[in-house]
Amino acid sequence: MVVTMLEARVRDDTTAVLIDEYGSAGDTLPPFIVETFVLHAAHSDLWRIVTVWESRDALDQYRASVETPEGVRIFRSAGAEPALKVFEVAAHAAQP
Repeated sequence: MVVTMLEARVRDDTTAVLIDEYGSAGDTLPPFIVETFVLHAAHSDLWRIVTVWESRDALDQYRASVETPEGVRIFRSAGAEPALKVFEVAAHAAQP
């Protein structure tokens, strides 16, 4: 598994756009996305979209297939330019 983290500062007056765009995109998630979250740091303008991917290959194939990745488009719709970080999952735990 791989986790991507897009992070940007979003103005208060555009957070509704970010949430609406994220919700719309969530209706048609590609099958290789395990899950995704939109996160807001309390008492801050810092937002993140965190996505768990089946594999690095799935992420690479997706990125090669689109001009602008959906998460980047979502942040841009809210007037923010996100920074991307990619993490390889070294270990994982979940409820049974």
